[in-house]
Amino acid sequence: MKTILLVDDEARMLDLLGLYLSPHGYRCMKADSGKTALTYFEKEKVDLVILDVMMPEMDGWMTCQKIREFSVVPIIMLTARSETPDVIKGLKFGADDYVTKPFNEEELLARMEALLRRTRVPTEDKHFLVFNGLEWNEESMELKYKSQVISVTPKEFALIGLFINNPQKVYSRDHLLSLIWGLKSQIDDRTIDSHIRNLREKLRSAGFPVDKHLFTVWGIGYKWVNEDPKVPINDKIFI
Repeated sequence: MKTILLVDDEARMLDLLGLYLSPHGYRCMKADSGKTALTYFEKEKVDLVILDVMMPEMDGWMTCQKIREFSVVPIIMLTARSETPDVIKGLKFGADDYVTKPFNEEELLARMEALLRRTRVPTEDKHFLVFNGLEWNEESMELKYKSQVISVTPKEFALIGLFINNPQKVYSRDHLLSLIWGLKSQIDDRTIDSHIRNLREKLRSAGFPVDKHLFTVWGIGYKWVNEDPKVPINDKIFI
């Protein structure tokens, strides 16, 4: 049973979400503030967060940013604000999807299920991943394509492992810096672009079709997809 953390300062909304999701086999935990939501991570395994934006004291954007300091759990922002700048802001802070109020319950459920599928670990062994002939072995720190070793730096190795482990997830440059270089890193986001560019060149040289899988999400960061997108990646934030 997957555990969903519902975060909203309106008790009625928490109750409605819980009543709808529970019969679908989800265990719902409720938090009426961002600060309360953060405490759940200390004692519970959370599989997905549905997070309201407009909350007092600590709003949803700040809460999302705080969660991203220690977790890659899927986050759906739930809000009445649907303007493009607000959507982009949420994604930059680490959200995976954005649903506006009033919303269709079936659509929300479908988006949840899609995110949970996409963030599943592709193999039972997280230390050894295989994707279309590309082998990522954390124990030996080797990256291979069709048995050919690809020489990558430790940071490039960590980046490709993160992407393969989390297909469809949009990572902002700041989020990648936090996850790969650490929260206190003084490196600017241009370093991310440089490492991605070098990683792409090395994968291309080895014959791996990286351009079909590693995409730039303009104005935000990067994402990995397991299949060719049905629409140009620059024209659509969510898939």
